Amino acid sequence: MRVAVLASGRGSNFEAIARAFLERKIKGELVALIVNKRNAQAISRAEKLGVNWLFVDPFSFPSREDYDRRLVEILKHLKVDLVCLAGYKLIVSEIFIDAFPNRVLNVHPSLLPSFPGLKPHWQAVTYGVKISGATVHIVDKGVDTGPIVVQAAVPVFPDDTPESLSEKILKWEHRIYPQAVKWFADGRVKLEGRKVLVEGADYSRLPVVPALEDF
Repeated sequence: MRVAVLASGRGSNFEAIARAFLERKIKGELVALIVNKRNAQAISRAEKLGVNWLFVDPFSFPSREDYDRRLVEILKHLKVDLVCLAGYKLIVSEIFIDAFPNRVLNVHPSLLPSFPGLKPHWQAVTYGVKISGATVHIVDKGVDTGPIVVQAAVPVFPDDTPESLSEKILKWEHRIYPQAVKWFADGRVKLEGRKVLVEGADYSRLPVVPALEDF
């Protein structure tokens, strides 16, 4: 499987995925990192890991749709099978989703459908939930509404802040995201309506469901 990652910021989830490829835990090739910000820290991670990267400036296009058409052209040229959004601060358009149906993944730092969108850690702490976590989901045409692949549960302590909760959740993001990519690369993922099924996976144990196998 040929995979590309889209990122906007520090790129820690990109690095987790890239290292999984470098360590040959995931079959296939991480063909490129694409960033929409020239100063994204993910670039330095890509250079350190030897992953090809390119910057595509969204402000050089008349519309978001035109920008996404260009991204699709690049990804199709690279023969990408799976696209991973990793801290990508743009909402992808229908044009992008239609080009890669059920083949765009995202990781979100909450237990979706709770706390979608911006500031999920602040939302969780402010609401007073006792459990939060991370979700890898297939991207659809809504915001954090796509079918769920895997989730990790994290306890929320009474003295947690958005920042401390973010640190706890991020550690699990770095594990469940490459695991989800591996399941796709191994051809074990099936979609039945909104239900994502991973063949042979263990759905019986917390804190990660389906259970981690490789990470």
